[in-house]
Parts: sequence; structure tokens; C-alpha cells
Amino acid sequence: MSNSMKEFTWIGCEENFVDKIDVQRINQITIGRFGGNSTAGQDKNEDGCLIWVDDKREWEFAIILDAHHSAESAEIVIDTFIVKKTEIVTILSMPINQCFKRLEEIVLDLFQGEEFLSSCRKVNGETACLIVARKNKYVWWLSVGDCSSYIFHPELASLGQYQMNQRQFFEWVGQVNTFEQTVPCYSSGKRELRKGSNRIFLTTDGLIECPNEPFSNPKEIYKMFSSSEDEVSIKLLLQKIQVNHVRDSTTIISWNVNITNQVTRPSNE
Repeated sequence: MSNSMKEFTWIGCEENFVDKIDVQRINQITIGRFGGNSTAGQDKNEDGCLIWVDDKREWEFAIILDAHHSAESAEIVIDTFIVKKTEIVTILSMPINQCFKRLEEIVLDLFQGEEFLSSCRKVNGETACLIVARKNKYVWWLSVGDCSSYIFHPELASLGQYQMNQRQFFEWVGQVNTFEQTVPCYSSGKRELRKGSNRIFLTTDGLIECPNEPFSNPKEIYKMFSSSEDEVSIKLLLQKIQVNHVRDSTTIISWNVNITNQVTRPSNE
């Protein structure tokens, strides 16, 4: 296990950031939060996030949540993962060919455990939940609902490839719970990062569904990082949706990974 790591958790009911932009850094990860505009009718924030980052930059683990009706469902997801922190961090320290398989197993066991399901039945509302882990040159993700994740890299952008997961509009965890279904519905996957600088970018839907849709096309998000540092770029993203009178809250988690070892190329190159 890594000797040291940084951790950060937040739920919108603790501090809602309505009419306020907040950008901060946890090691290599930048977090941006904007609670929406009160002039558009916003008076609360039901987003949440959990971040664990290895001090040696060997891995990052992040959860981003977008709840509705209340932040209770986001809170219960975060609390459940905190209880399993030691076990999850141990898995993230395993060899890469075992790590993600075990990680997905433990996440699905958590979500389908009777204690968790019982707690979810008692909460007010439900949440979208996106979990992303990076180790070595690989990224694993598991998504329930409509949070978005992207990998920004020039080689991928030249081919029009940005998105990591596809948003799903009728999946949740909480009072309405996909893991109560006969067949739980969620999506997961693994991706190899490209050689050079890769930006992993997670966001709740306020950024995407802002009036006038400045960032409905991920290419526009990608362009915001081409000429400024992380904190500045994320602040500019949030300022843009603020001036477009977004009501919904937006939470962003983003970090850069530089890959120096070889990656998969086509055989004819």
C-alpha cells in the first residue's frame, strides 16, 4: 500500500456555492464547484464528490455525484466508500492486471450489499454516480446515470474522440435504485491512455446542459485547456456557465496524466 495519500470529500448541503465559484487543488487534481445562479432560481446544491490521490502519483480514485430531491443519496454513497477506504486503497496498490478487476468486484459488492440497499430505501431522492480510477497508463470507470467523463488528448481529439462514458438518463442510486432491479443497469469500461499528456475530466450535468449550450460539444471543453493552467481553465469554464445564467449546480474533477511508456498502435505504422 502507498505510504501516503491525500483525500477530499464534499457534499453540496455542507456548502452550496450558489452564486460562488470555488476552484482548488488536491495534489495533481483540480476541483471546481459552482452551485448555480440564485437569479435563475437555484437555492441548493445536491452534488458531491470523493477524491483519493496517491502522493507518489501512482493512482487516482474519484467519485462524482449529482443527486436530486436532496443530497442524502450522495452522502450515503460517499459514507459507504469511506468505510471501505483501506480495502480499496489496497486494491489500487495491486498489480495492474488484477487491480481493476478487483476494484469493479468490490464496487458492485458494495452497491448490491443488503446494508447499502436498505439505507438507500430510506433516503429522500437518488443520485447519478460516476467512479473513475487511474493507475499506470489505464483508466477504469463505472457509471450509473448522467455524469460525464472525458479523456482529452491531441491524438484522440484529431479523430473527434473525447467521451469516456455515455450518459444514461434513467439510472440512479438511492430511493430509486438500479441495484434493486432484477438486472442492475450500469456501464463500466477500461481505457488505455495515449502517449504524452492526457487530461481526465469529470463533470456533473450543469456544465453540459447550461442555457445556450456553450459546452454541450466536448471539443469546446477541450479547447479551454489549450492555453491556460488547470485552475484558470476550470474557473473560466465555470464563469462561462455563470454568465449564461445556469441554474443547475456544476462540479468538475480534472487531472493530467503524462504517459511516457509505449501505447497501442496499429500494426501498419
